[in-house]
Amino acid sequence: MKLLKSFLATVALSLSVVAQAEVAIIVHPSNNSTLTETDLTRMFLGKMKSFPNGESAVPVNMPEGHATTDEFNQKVLSKSASQLKAYWSKLVFTGKGTPPQDAGSAEEMLKLVAGNPSLIGYVDASKVDASVKVIAKF
Repeated sequence: MKLLKSFLATVALSLSVVAQAEVAIIVHPSNNSTLTETDLTRMFLGKMKSFPNGESAVPVNMPEGHATTDEFNQKVLSKSASQLKAYWSKLVFTGKGTPPQDAGSAEEMLKLVAGNPSLIGYVDASKVDASVKVIAKF
């Protein structure tokens, strides 16, 4: 019985590790900015609107409910989907901000970011290709 419990605990732990994918923060290949985790959080919450070099920064999200979005929200923003919805609702209602646009898929995110030096986004790290530059992983 003790062996069975140990086995089940090991399987459960393994599954939780597999379920959590690594999130890659991506920018245009020409972007040489270095951003801290705080910078990224501020950028995706609408509190920071430019890269450290002064160039405009436009964050792009994966769709709500997407596994990568949930990981990003938890690991980088430290917020749940409902907390973010409430946060953006308040800013939109008071006229103080608008949430980032959504890319429909990882492929669309890669295409958008690769085509515009002002954009910053995130995808599952396994989806990254040579068209974009990874500046952080979580």
